[in-house]
Amino acid sequence: MTTDDSLDVGATDGFVWIRLNGKGSFSTSPALKGFVESRMEGGDTNFVIDLLDCPAMDSTFMGTLAGLAMRLARIGGGRMHLNGVCERNRQSLEDLGLEKLLEIDPDDSAWQGHVHDVRKALSPLRERDPEGLDAAHLLEAHRKLCEAQEANTEKFEAVLDALEKKAEEG
Repeated sequence: MTTDDSLDVGATDGFVWIRLNGKGSFSTSPALKGFVESRMEGGDTNFVIDLLDCPAMDSTFMGTLAGLAMRLARIGGGRMHLNGVCERNRQSLEDLGLEKLLEIDPDDSAWQGHVHDVRKALSPLRERDPEGLDAAHLLEAHRKLCEAQEANTEKFEAVLDALEKKAEEG
């Protein structure tokens, strides 16, 4: 993660809350994935990704969100909510068909009335040095985008080919 981009985390009302400060990118996605997976292993199944201060997301970050949402759906009862999604990010998510996997700014969520208080109570995520900035992480994220919507396969064909070659090289 770059020094400009960070994650703040906390838990409230039965939800694990993750606030992204900065761009959602290949550099922030390994920390997000690692944190969510560790909380899932601990039994958490409801997550809010707060994107109020996120001006843009790249395909790796969106693929990471898609993969986590698919995993939550498989366990049953799990939910991935996105809060504070700007129009640019909403359009990016919809262009890739991810609005079918992610609950974007849901009006009826238990946490909606507490957003301001939750944000004040978050703490910076102290992460390990992400090992995830490798071809395998990037490849997995882009494969999840293709799983989310078949039309994405054509959009990311060249990216997938390049990442598969890089992953094979090790």
